[in-house]
Amino acid sequence: MSASPYRLGREEAEGNSSASRVLLPNRQELWVTDKLLFGFQRCHRRAFLDTYGNSADRDPPSDYLLKLRQDGAIHQREVMSHRPTAEPRYPRSNWIAGAAATLALMQQGVDQITRGVLLGVDPTGANLVSCPDLLIKQPGDSIFGDWLYAPMDIRLGKRPKLDYQISVTFHAYVLASVQEAWAENSWLMLRQRGTYAVDLVEMLPKMQETLEDCVAMLRSQQEPEVFIAHNRCDLCHWFSHCYGIATDEHHLSLLPGVTLNRFIYLKQLHLTSVEALAATNPKLLEPYPGFGSQVAHKLVQQAQASLQNRAMLRSPLDDSAGTLIAHAELPTAPIELYFDIEAAPEQNLVYLHGVLVVDRLNQQTKFHPLLADRPDQEGSIWQDFLELVWRYPTAPIFHFCPYEVQTVKRLASYYGTPYEQIEPLLPRFVDLHERVTRLATLPVESYALKPIARWIGFNWQDSDANGAQSIYWYAQWLETGDRTYLDAILRYNEDDCRATHRVKDWLVEFIQSSNQDDQV
Repeated sequence: MSASPYRLGREEAEGNSSASRVLLPNRQELWVTDKLLFGFQRCHRRAFLDTYGNSADRDPPSDYLLKLRQDGAIHQREVMSHRPTAEPRYPRSNWIAGAAATLALMQQGVDQITRGVLLGVDPTGANLVSCPDLLIKQPGDSIFGDWLYAPMDIRLGKRPKLDYQISVTFHAYVLASVQEAWAENSWLMLRQRGTYAVDLVEMLPKMQETLEDCVAMLRSQQEPEVFIAHNRCDLCHWFSHCYGIATDEHHLSLLPGVTLNRFIYLKQLHLTSVEALAATNPKLLEPYPGFGSQVAHKLVQQAQASLQNRAMLRSPLDDSAGTLIAHAELPTAPIELYFDIEAAPEQNLVYLHGVLVVDRLNQQTKFHPLLADRPDQEGSIWQDFLELVWRYPTAPIFHFCPYEVQTVKRLASYYGTPYEQIEPLLPRFVDLHERVTRLATLPVESYALKPIARWIGFNWQDSDANGAQSIYWYAQWLETGDRTYLDAILRYNEDDCRATHRVKDWLVEFIQSSNQDDQV
């Protein structure tokens, strides 16, 4: 690779040796850090607010986010424990001092440097701040002599996601400015996958484009439009601020099915309100990428349901179809089971199988919490689950989303469960999320269990409880031995099972009543 195109402002640290120069940033210009660039990849608005936003509008970190940070620190310590490293000493808020201290260690040729700081200045004058988790000495030619450094980031993720790769490429880019030579390698250290070599030749153009877009957006000082996407917004420290704006504006991103790409086309068509979308002929949307007939009709109906605040059938049903759906796809049986799992995916650990047994003949319900007090009890509660569900061999097992069935298959494989115990069990599972989203349109912001159940009147005992909070509670239980954390998990899981039960009953009644209305 050629040398970095960035121009570098420098000052002499000591003597006149070119190897002792320290990067001199332009104090009047933008500062673009690796963290800011990483946030920009997730959301342009996040990077803007991190630079120009009012810190009073930031959310405090959630318990789950704090746990992720703690897990990340533990992972880093585990990796570092096998690597003798040197750490530059400098005030943590002073990047210039950090860059000077890091450069001094690089000049000395230490094998590995942790928590270093690299500074550069891009062609427009924006300051670049790179803080790789590790700088690893390699043979090669640089301003230091016959050695140079390559960056490594230590990540919790299972996969080498694009934003991870772009971040470590950014480290390599700024590093090339400092040592006036390109490293041949850059790495990610992933918790489960181990070392992953990043292809700098492939990633460099993508990183440069991302960086240029980020700098241009920040220089324009034009605040990006709010767009709520729960899968990437929920852990953001600006979520409440942005969600409040979206709610006040009745923003279309709060409508299920309106993805960012679809929203771009809706704006081109001047369909920027729920009212406008609800009044649109779906055929207008069909030709555009990401729509088609099915999506177009669903989006228009979703807008109508939200505008009218009422549930709507996805498509008209005649009496025979309604009966088929109610009895075949949503069976009502003397005994029904409602199933919900609590798990820590990062540890590949299932610590609770919650099963609500509904006896319709006797009008009774009983909740069975099959809980692993310790991670090594996962196999034991799996056997308890199998015993319970086969106690009712014909009972349908209702759950919400595919995760429960996927986990049952995984556990069966992992624990070598006999074929005859699993294969007859699988047809009994009924995914209510699939049924709801295929059969009904609801005035909700998301087709997750909580928004749906709350819309029909169900409330959780702990209003802020969620799956991420459950993971945090279980980690706290293991750390402290305080059973109040387990009690909170059990309350939350039981509420999830009972909410699933409520949604099933509501959906059956809704389909039947809608079918009867169509007969009138």
